[in-house]
Amino acid sequence: MMTMLKQTVAAALLAMAAGTGAHADALPGVRGVNHIGLTVPDMAQAETFFTEVLGCQKAMSFGPFRDDKGNFMNDVLDVDPRAVINQISMLRCGSGSNIELFNYDAPDQKTVLPRNSDIGGYHIAFYVDDIAAAAEYFKANGIRTLQGPLPVNEGPAAGQSILYFFTPWGLQLEAISFPGGMAYEKDGGPVLWSNTDPSK
Repeated sequence: MMTMLKQTVAAALLAMAAGTGAHADALPGVRGVNHIGLTVPDMAQAETFFTEVLGCQKAMSFGPFRDDKGNFMNDVLDVDPRAVINQISMLRCGSGSNIELFNYDAPDQKTVLPRNSDIGGYHIAFYVDDIAAAAEYFKANGIRTLQGPLPVNEGPAAGQSILYFFTPWGLQLEAISFPGGMAYEKDGGPVLWSNTDPSK
């Protein structure tokens, strides 16, 4: 019995080390976040901001998609059946997640962005090597920022610095950096960022 227990534990540890996951109830075959989808009011403006200001690369665009008589849009996307996706654009952003931009027209479309304190509020954080240089870049390019860069000096997140900034249409984003790692890492746990470029 003890030998079987040791083999089970060893197998679980090997699976964790290989990145295949040791949780039997986890999503089978999950590898990571492929993309983050954002609905934007003006596709050209959004593409310009993400490519020319943030340095993402446009991979492709496609669309439109609509169903003027059926329920396809609701069945697939849980939006109004008469909603129209005018365009979808896929962007590659460094070695992190991809970003998928949507431009919609919909009868029930809301145009007020949620704040971070609202249920459903969100932001996207971009890892930068030098947060002070990022702050100067935002200032030089007229990008609205909040207070910061703000260093975190205590607790498990000690070692990171953050700065929130905004797109021209008001989406809140974040610049974050922790080149020396964060305090929690000394006790183990998953590393939240690696500067290894998987394309190389």
